[in-house]
Amino acid sequence: MEKLRRLSLNWVKFEILVHVPEESQMFSVTVRPTDTIKDLRVKLVKQGISSWKKHFSYNGRELGEYETIIDLNIKRGAVILLNKSSR
Repeated sequence: MEKLRRLSLNWVKFEILVHVPEESQMFSVTVRPTDTIKDLRVKLVKQGISSWKKHFSYNGRELGEYETIIDLNIKRGAVILLNKSSR
């Protein structure tokens, strides 16, 4: 049953917003619940938005590259920050 639920999540798509404070811009990105933060990074690059050497944060927490949208409990219309990396 869990496998069936995971497979059905591949069909669901929704939009989230990525805010880049340094550029004062907001971008809309279509994601699936099973997408990882790395997948999100690739989608931004395809839109011409450089996200390398930057980190994503949501609800005050830095996100790991291999965490999924569903595991992070990110919902439709959520805003994720893309900040310069402090490393």
